[in-house]
Amino acid sequence: MADSQSNGSLDKVKYIVLGCGSIGYNVVEELIHDTSHVIIVDRDEKRVEDLRDQNYDAIVRDITDPGILDGLPVPEVVFILSSDKNANIEAAKRVKEIYPAAYVIARAIDRLSLNLLEQAGADIALYPQEVFAKTAVHHIRRLHSSRLARKLYHFLSGCEGTLGIVVHTNPDPDSISSAMALCAIGKEASGGKLECRILYDGKIGHQENRAFVTLLDIQMEKITQEIVDECDYLAIVDSPGPSVNNFLSPDTKVDIIIDHHREADEKALESFFTDIRPGMGATASIMTQYLQELDISVDQIVATALLYGIRADTREFSRNTTPQDLNYAAFLLPLTDGELLDKITSPSISIETVDALGDAIKGRRVQNGYLFTNVGYVKNRDTIPQAADLLIQLEGVNTAVVYGIGDDFITISARNKDIRMHVGNVMKEAFTGIGEAGGHATMAAAKIPLNSFSLVRNKEELLSLIIDPVLERFADIVGIGKEEKNEV
Repeated sequence: MADSQSNGSLDKVKYIVLGCGSIGYNVVEELIHDTSHVIIVDRDEKRVEDLRDQNYDAIVRDITDPGILDGLPVPEVVFILSSDKNANIEAAKRVKEIYPAAYVIARAIDRLSLNLLEQAGADIALYPQEVFAKTAVHHIRRLHSSRLARKLYHFLSGCEGTLGIVVHTNPDPDSISSAMALCAIGKEASGGKLECRILYDGKIGHQENRAFVTLLDIQMEKITQEIVDECDYLAIVDSPGPSVNNFLSPDTKVDIIIDHHREADEKALESFFTDIRPGMGATASIMTQYLQELDISVDQIVATALLYGIRADTREFSRNTTPQDLNYAAFLLPLTDGELLDKITSPSISIETVDALGDAIKGRRVQNGYLFTNVGYVKNRDTIPQAADLLIQLEGVNTAVVYGIGDDFITISARNKDIRMHVGNVMKEAFTGIGEAGGHATMAAAKIPLNSFSLVRNKEELLSLIIDPVLERFADIVGIGKEEKNEV
């Protein structure tokens, strides 16, 4: 069949597809939904004839021909989709030389050709096997999450009485907002037959967290064993199991566990419903997904709480953030109260917090990029992670470890920028056996009970006696030894 120049009367065309095998044909089928201005170029005469029979604008040319684009309209986008690796690379170079403003999307035949195509000028290089794998995994995750949402809804639909929702000790916006969302799902599923009680222990100390609870008028109760016994069902949010950073004893029967911190242990798996996803940036993201999957109308207060929970736990999407976290935040944004969000994020700071931050700055010592500092005795333990957030920003500091003492615990917070180290794993290894510890690659915490020392009056002196051998574990694991730390 002789080469024909179809559509030559047009000065421009939206799409040109070079190579129309099975992948190219499927791409064309999608493009036709957008516009009829698609020109297909392929060297197989029979294939071109078949395409023309289907009313496609197709011509016969070889992708390796230097004049393959001669006489064709100026394209906005060129797809290079043949099964010939070298031909695709050369075609990408040629298209960019002749039409530098055109977008080029090219098919890679193997992983190596991904970089070669980009070097040749392709704006996007796709390896079909990799695209399929990612799409398959994405779909199975969506399917799994959808089934989990329906399983949770089905369980709650059969509940009557009281659901006690336990948040972690010294709760933050992520745990509190997640409890609010679970309550909303429970009320919807049960037709109003289920009453929810949000239960916490410890303190709500951080000024933003206090503003969050006050401005959104969130109803929470200090947990006691008597209240736990009054509940017909128990749920834990933002904590992986009973007794793990929460009031409940290890043998407590729990019906629902939803968290994003670490893999489920055997006790957690004994619950009727367990959804623990360490890859997510916030538990509030998981709860938002449930609301989406179940098509439950989201109240403005709940939406505001969830969005702030995601923002707070990802530190404004700068740490441990996944594309899903961003998608769920985008879903919540138009449903929220922007004025309330502004007020929550601009609270006043207590004098105690300012003094503790000052002590942390003055007392800092740095060795090989590791900063250690003692804030002494604090009534508000949230001052310690606030100090860690501040000090990790100092020049030359890759890891900040801040510690202080309260009435019942020594609290240690760590922040990390060193991509070679997972600070959550280091903290867990260093302090497991003497307290609770763990976290993410960039942020972690440990809590060491004082036990028999809790009645000691001079807490700061007690801290100085206990903390050195405790921190030696951390120093040995990260390899900085017992050398004297240099003051900065």
